[in-house]
Amino acid sequence: MNGFWERLAFAFRCFFSILFQAEIPFDIAQKLVKPAGATPQPTTVAVPSVSRLKEVAQPPAEGFDRAVQMLGLLQRDGRLVDFLAENISDYPDAQIGAAVRTIHDNCRQVLDRYVKLEPILNSEEDQPVTVPAGYDLSAIKLIGNVTGELPLRGVLRHKGWRVKEANLPPLPPGAARTVVAPAEVELS
Repeated sequence: MNGFWERLAFAFRCFFSILFQAEIPFDIAQKLVKPAGATPQPTTVAVPSVSRLKEVAQPPAEGFDRAVQMLGLLQRDGRLVDFLAENISDYPDAQIGAAVRTIHDNCRQVLDRYVKLEPILNSEEDQPVTVPAGYDLSAIKLIGNVTGELPLRGVLRHKGWRVKEANLPPLPPGAARTVVAPAEVELS
């Protein structure tokens, strides 16, 4: 069983990958999709198709529910989904800039209220850092000319982020867990 934080990370990655690329990340599919029966695996593994993943998909787990909930909070308070779904190519830059400022402020308040983040590397960006032997491959991504033996010296381009604490409200009961934002119908 994967831990809560790993499942939460998988849920976010899957959600955005499905949303923008219409597929589940291969590494997550490899880890989570279990073959039916106890037949041994062949030595060559085919990449599972999206339709195969749908066939073996389990009902939404709490990690999925929490990812939808977080997206719902960003939509409710910051209108993030509306903004990302909108085609902004016809709007002037000044109008987009004004909208982004409001969306940014509101989404940042959601993060501040529900999720405490901390940098993975607590150094200044564009400054030299040393990557020690045995570093966490999921936490530090080496880019550029990656050669030599650890420890390696490089320039920090991004501090990275990890969740230190999450204090999400209780989940709603039943099918409402998949609703990011309810449809709004005005009656006259």
